[in-house]
Amino acid sequence: MAGHLDIRDLHVRFGKATILQGVSLSVQDKPLSVVGRNGMGKTTMCLALMGMVPATGSARLDGQEVLGLGTGRVARQGIALVPQGRRMFPSLSVHEHLLLVAQRGSPPWTIERVYDTFPRLAERRKNGGNQLSGGEQQMLAISRALLMNPRLVIMDEPSEGLAPVIVDHLIDVLRTIAAEGMGLLLIEQNLRVATSVADQVSVMVTGKIAATVGAAELASDRDMQNRYLGVSHGH
Repeated sequence: MAGHLDIRDLHVRFGKATILQGVSLSVQDKPLSVVGRNGMGKTTMCLALMGMVPATGSARLDGQEVLGLGTGRVARQGIALVPQGRRMFPSLSVHEHLLLVAQRGSPPWTIERVYDTFPRLAERRKNGGNQLSGGEQQMLAISRALLMNPRLVIMDEPSEGLAPVIVDHLIDVLRTIAAEGMGLLLIEQNLRVATSVADQVSVMVTGKIAATVGAAELASDRDMQNRYLGVSHGH
């Protein structure tokens, strides 16, 4: 069953700077994408939800408060994060990274399925994290999260730096995990990914949710894209 995440009035302050100003979002049975320019607070929101930065407000997973629990406890409640920037251990091989998180043979995501889904990782299974391309590192970061078989996965800019053919594959994988019932909160700069995976897209502007619109509407409305994102197309 997909994890339902209800975020209410989320605030994050660093010193005198307010990064998030009362963010409220709801991820139910379908994926939700959040888009916005750089520096609008998208990554801070991810870190706050995972207990990595202090925040006030509420974040409930299936009715249980997770805000402020600490990263390990949030993960045990069933939320996994694919962080921006991938964060590999340079000395561990691909296979060792996967072994770290794999719950022994527990479906739906097993190491075997990861290798089926990302054949490139199977080919590179003995390579260290520092020997992988950016795209391979991203596949590994996504696989690590999926192997935890979470109720909800938060992905922070998963398409960043990926070649277009790999982005197409990523879209397929994200649609698959959503169809199988895993909750998905997708943070994206790439409009094509954001609107291909989710039916609803929330736009973050200076630490607030400025609008939540249908993906098809945002994908086709150049004026709205310019107003909120300063772009006229997905890159």
